Amino acid sequence: MSINSLILKNLRKNLRHYYLYVFALIFSVALYFSFVTLQFDPQIDSETGSVKGEAGIRVASYLLLAIVGVFLLYANSIFVKRRSREIGLFQLVGMTKGRVFRIVSFENLILYCGSFLLGVGIGFTVSKLTKMILFKVTGVSGIAQLNFSVDALLQSLLVFAVLYVLISIMNAVFIKRHNILSLFRVVSSTETKVGRITVWEIIMGVLGFLLILSGYYVSSTLFSGSLGSINTLFLKMMYTLASVIVGTYFFYKGSVRFITNLLRKRKGGYLNVNEVLSLSSIMFRMKSNAFVLTIITTVSALAIGLLSLSYISYYSTETNAKERIPFDFAMTTNETTNEFKAALDEEGIQYEEINREIVMANVKVEDILAEDYEEGSFNPNEMTISIISEATVDGIDVAVDEMYFSGYSDLLANVIRMNEQGTVSLQTKEDSYDMSYLGMKEDSYVTWTFNMGGLPTGIVDEEQFAALQQEQDPTLQKESSFLVGMNLIHSNDKEKALSLFRDLGYRQNDNAYSQEDHKQLLRQAFGLSMFIVGYLGLAFLTTSGCILYFKQMGEGEEEQPNYVILRKLGYTQRDLLRGIRGKQLFSFGIPLLVGLIHSYFAVKSGWFYFGTELWAPMVIVMIVYTLLYSGFGALSVLYYKKLIRHSL
Repeated sequence: MSINSLILKNLRKNLRHYYLYVFALIFSVALYFSFVTLQFDPQIDSETGSVKGEAGIRVASYLLLAIVGVFLLYANSIFVKRRSREIGLFQLVGMTKGRVFRIVSFENLILYCGSFLLGVGIGFTVSKLTKMILFKVTGVSGIAQLNFSVDALLQSLLVFAVLYVLISIMNAVFIKRHNILSLFRVVSSTETKVGRITVWEIIMGVLGFLLILSGYYVSSTLFSGSLGSINTLFLKMMYTLASVIVGTYFFYKGSVRFITNLLRKRKGGYLNVNEVLSLSSIMFRMKSNAFVLTIITTVSALAIGLLSLSYISYYSTETNAKERIPFDFAMTTNETTNEFKAALDEEGIQYEEINREIVMANVKVEDILAEDYEEGSFNPNEMTISIISEATVDGIDVAVDEMYFSGYSDLLANVIRMNEQGTVSLQTKEDSYDMSYLGMKEDSYVTWTFNMGGLPTGIVDEEQFAALQQEQDPTLQKESSFLVGMNLIHSNDKEKALSLFRDLGYRQNDNAYSQEDHKQLLRQAFGLSMFIVGYLGLAFLTTSGCILYFKQMGEGEEEQPNYVILRKLGYTQRDLLRGIRGKQLFSFGIPLLVGLIHSYFAVKSGWFYFGTELWAPMVIVMIVYTLLYSGFGALSVLYYKKLIRHSL
């Protein structure tokens, strides 16, 4: 048989047996090419495109490259080990290691070329769908066009050529390091089966739990209590990350095996076939898989956490827009106010006008702070806030020496907590007034340019406000000292009024604001970030799921002789499948469950930096991720079902 015919025969066999490896190649190319196509798409151009996201997509493409690269290198390491006996047979019949390497490399080259062409075709086909999703989440009304990018093709070709070279180097090292005898033992030695549990494993398991719990505790205190310095915050974050990752590794190395061993001992060592195929298999393999499972858990937690935070931002877009611009339209100069009112009147659009004069003043709030803050992190004596009169706000009545706060952002409210009552000191240029603090109102009454990006607005008596106007500190005042808000009477006039607002050139005007325009601006920014994180999350999910599936394929083939024995003893396929389902529940469920818990504590520690709603976005992300992730567990069960069916 010639070398060429041997290569073609091996190629057909490998396609039949290692179809998932081919799928990994095609999927990686399609995923990368479709994403890079967006980077070079004229509709995503930073200057002229409908979505200004070229820079973000370029950065994300590097992260995607790292994910795809690690995934392909790991997949190749698994499948080259599974071909070890074949490689050993080649050497056994007299082939040199160099010739064997050339055969394997040429086979890989054919697989890569075919997979690359298919991947590019699939990636090009789905690139329009990808762009449509991007337009949808960013609120862009443009039509997504299907564009083939030569630049994206050349970049993808270069990337996967480099990956092919790295994989070839990996294969060369593998072939060179192993002699003929060791090649026949590679598969059976890849998973170390351990015996009795040692004291050190028990200690490691307990330490893993303690490290994880301590990381959770520190994460819950990152932004509560004393803020401390930036260095302290950084050290806390580093400790949280390190303790959770190391604790997870110890958890897989000792805790899971120790717990399953306790369950086995409770039964006196007498296990039914379901428990033998699930608990015993997990107990003896968890330790050797600890490193891979730690990586998968960490990656899953990172993906779920980032997806949750990005969706929290996107989910909170409307609420954030209303907090920043509490009116349909807002003006801060007489010129813009009169011009816009005239345009509305000319079109017969009815509106409600709210006029508010604003004074900026320093206020001491140390008496109402719920916690003490270290010097340097926050100075309660230097809070500059906007002050408005009760006369301009419906439903609020205060005495001369009383004050309400309103419009405090959720971010600052979680970082700088305030009590419901106490005394605040209102400072003017020459005097100060001690005011009784009556609590916090949720509504916002001024635009974000007056509340300094989230600080509260003070509401005082009309007489007190007049005194502040007389004694105000000129150095603290804004360019404009009044705000005119306009709320439309009829909601169906919103589109026409918004069109007038834009026609007058106010869309980018610092003296005029539209709540709807601000909402679209936030939606585009947060939608783009959610799209990028979602795309990377899909890559994380698919690669980690495939890695676990690859591991289960190897374990299944190694355990197939056991299924032959059990079938010969009289156990049916249904009997064995019940145990296999339990094993897959452990193999896929434990990393998923631990990853979900990790991500929950990570998101819980600082979600308020990203939006106003926690539970709904986070739960939605977790459910979707769990459903997609469970698909790989179902595929593993089907693969085991095939092995069991062919065991007799």
